[in-house]
Amino acid sequence: MGLANRITILVKQKINIALTKYENPKEALDYSYVKQVELLNRLRRGIAEVATAKKRIELQKTKLLDNARTLDEQARRALDENREDLAKLALERKNANMLRLQSLDKQITEIKIEKEKLEQTEKRLSSKVEEFKSRKEIIKAQYSAAEAQVRIKESVTGISEEMADVGIAMSQAEDKTEKMKAKSQALDEMMDSGVLTDSSSNNIDIIERELENLSIKGSVEEELAKLKAERTKKKKRTTSEHEEELKEESTSVEEKPEIVQ
Repeated sequence: MGLANRITILVKQKINIALTKYENPKEALDYSYVKQVELLNRLRRGIAEVATAKKRIELQKTKLLDNARTLDEQARRALDENREDLAKLALERKNANMLRLQSLDKQITEIKIEKEKLEQTEKRLSSKVEEFKSRKEIIKAQYSAAEAQVRIKESVTGISEEMADVGIAMSQAEDKTEKMKAKSQALDEMMDSGVLTDSSSNNIDIIERELENLSIKGSVEEELAKLKAERTKKKKRTTSEHEEELKEESTSVEEKPEIVQ
């Protein structure tokens, strides 16, 4: 087999696979039904045309019969007038019309037979088309039901192309969820062990400590001021008492009599 033939076969195979993949049986059935209806309508138009032709020939036959009667009367009148030549001419024309009438009768018979055949064919085809229409709807309903079942089963088993992305997304979401759970548990353990502390709690503790420090400083300053005041007061009292003692000693020395030698 030549290279060109192999390429041709390969292309045909690929095209056939692609067409099979994208072919919709429901659309194919509808298209077949439309084509059948078109053929049936074409057949009915053909029957109508045959009937029209038959009617046209019958009108010609009627006209020839009228002419034949007229010529027969003319021949009789010509004989009455002793015009045998005219009578003979009229009879010749009459016989020619009769020959044409025989031909028309034959055509009418043939057209009638053809029309009856076409009408029988139309009845059979009409019945077939109606039967196909009913079967088409049943097949479409069965196909839709089977297609729905396949899609549901594919979605459940995760083998459909449409659900592949959904399955991947779900798997990724589950992985991320597990990672977040693990991270949350690790943070909880670290916080419980004291490695990590809540930043908001730290801020609160810092504020509390600052307030406590301010309170302690205030108390210290207040107590220090009290101690200083007490010390100053005590110092003043001690100084006063010492001055009193000195004053008393001075007074006692002055009042003591001098010893005369």
